[in-house]
Amino acid sequence: MTSTIAPRVRTLVLLLLAATGLLLAGAGPVSAHAALTGSDPRQGAVVDKAPQQVSLTFSEKVALADDSLRVLDPKGKRVDRGDPAGTGGTTYSVKLHSGLPDGTYTVTYQVVSEDSHPVAGAYTFSIGAPSKTSVSVDDQAAGGGVVGVLYGFGRYVSYAGFIVLVGGAAFVLGCWRGGTAVRSMQRLVVSGWLALTAATLGLLLVRGSYTGSGKVGDIFDLDLLGQVLQTKTGAALVSRLLLLAAAALFIAVLFGAYDKRDDEEKRDLTFGLAIGGSVVAAGLAASWAMSEHASTGLQAGLAMPVDVLHLLAVAGWLGGLTALLVALYRAPVETPVDGAAVRRFSRLAFGSVLTLVVTGVYQSWRQLGSWSAFTGTRYGQLLLVKIGLVVLLVGIAWISRRWTARLAESGAAVSAEAAEEGENEADADADVEKERVTSGAVTSAATTESGAADTGAGSERAAQLARQRAAVDTARRKRERDADPNRFGLRRSVLAEAGVAVVLLAVTTMLTSTEPGRTEEQAAAASSSATTEANAAGALTLDMSFDTGGEDGKGVVRIDLDPARSGANEMHVYVLRPNGRAFDIPEVKVAFTLEAQDIGPLPVVPDHVSTGHWSASGVQIPMAGDWKIAVTVRTSDIDQATVSKNAQIG
Repeated sequence: MTSTIAPRVRTLVLLLLAATGLLLAGAGPVSAHAALTGSDPRQGAVVDKAPQQVSLTFSEKVALADDSLRVLDPKGKRVDRGDPAGTGGTTYSVKLHSGLPDGTYTVTYQVVSEDSHPVAGAYTFSIGAPSKTSVSVDDQAAGGGVVGVLYGFGRYVSYAGFIVLVGGAAFVLGCWRGGTAVRSMQRLVVSGWLALTAATLGLLLVRGSYTGSGKVGDIFDLDLLGQVLQTKTGAALVSRLLLLAAAALFIAVLFGAYDKRDDEEKRDLTFGLAIGGSVVAAGLAASWAMSEHASTGLQAGLAMPVDVLHLLAVAGWLGGLTALLVALYRAPVETPVDGAAVRRFSRLAFGSVLTLVVTGVYQSWRQLGSWSAFTGTRYGQLLLVKIGLVVLLVGIAWISRRWTARLAESGAAVSAEAAEEGENEADADADVEKERVTSGAVTSAATTESGAADTGAGSERAAQLARQRAAVDTARRKRERDADPNRFGLRRSVLAEAGVAVVLLAVTTMLTSTEPGRTEEQAAAASSSATTEANAAGALTLDMSFDTGGEDGKGVVRIDLDPARSGANEMHVYVLRPNGRAFDIPEVKVAFTLEAQDIGPLPVVPDHVSTGHWSASGVQIPMAGDWKIAVTVRTSDIDQATVSKNAQIG
């Protein structure tokens, strides 16, 4: 039966790793946790005279480098001067050269948000009148490319290593202390330590390129590494490495000196290991909480300890689950994991799940802020997937709990049967010994003469027979153990739990790299406020969502009409991804219809100005009224859609 199970385990593990890889590959560039909520000049604005500086406002504080904010003229030449600097709160600016000529200028930014995620983007504004520009701002995204994939993989491995290290050690120390002498359990915990250590070192090396140039060649740039060490994220990673050194000592004691102590010394050592291990585990969890999303935003002082508890609960549940799976499949016959250990883990898992629910509800409220963000933001959608996986995991755990109860009942019955069998064997051994003593006197003389010659061969033969009997006995007991339907059922249910846990960890890793729903809605509200202000000044701005159904088929098309009066008007069209970044599509067409007067449709084909930006001058609106503005967007040779809105013009 073991030979049948092992290939299934390997196949399932490979499938789970493939699914995880697809999830990570589909994550794309990191969605920043800081969003651009305002700018001066604003996106698409046409100003009468050249501004002295360009200012950007974000949803939270960001870290700046020397070239974090750049302003480029229509030919792509930089026109900013000096280093960017904060002007108070979350607003940052860079000064411009004086006497800038008319035309369309491009503003690009690449900063690091307070919760460690890179933020990049670009937009355009015009002085005097729009013009053609040679600047391409397509795919202005931070954290993408090969470096982004490497960083995302490192984050996943670090989470997995932490869970296996902390959860595996907690399972051995709190649920199955006999596992300290089991080689497979030792390898599991040490593998978690090695994975977390290697991933942390890798993240330190990749971090500089990840938040900067994105080039693979910059990974081993020592200057960048020095800059990373001066940041909050760098300090957190270094702290994690120091704590891992303490964790190595904990592992050495747990799987070395612990098993050699007597019962009284073990009790004292268990208490010390529990206290020390809890402190180290909490410190490792805090290295994430102090540098990522919990460290900024609403109620950061409360969010960080809650995040630590959340991570420890995840490790206790999923890491302990992994350890239980290894114990069920790899524990030797001499020291099998018993029902009592499984019951203790069941209680540990139940407490971990309760902690996860409480801390998860708080984190969801903090990151979403509204019910609409569940379905209206990417963070909320991923959170719904995570909740679904947790519910599925709890359901499978309930099945495992039933198998645990049956295993405990069968274990008690087997123990009673073994005790009775032991008594019968003792009686039989006594009879054999009596017969041997009786016949010993008769054969002692003959044995004395020939014993000297056969002693060597006989002892060797006896040792060989003993080894064979031991091997046969071990194989028999293993077959009997594996044939137990309760243990087999528990194995399958725990294996299914572990499979769901792998996917859950991948979704969680993506979730921590996604812009929170609260931030996304704040950015949308700021954009709406800017639109309202523009409309109050006489201009008209309309946002219309479209979905052509193809690749890159979802987005928002924005129409700016100035002065939105009868006669000649200036029109700008912007095509934006759902995350607010501009991108190009093959064709954009606009048509105006005044249905009340049976006028139109009046077609307008704007000229492409820059990435995601089209414009048209002298757009004639013959009379005031409630005009229907229809926009046709084509995202490929066959995929297109027409969206429309009504607006009062004049």
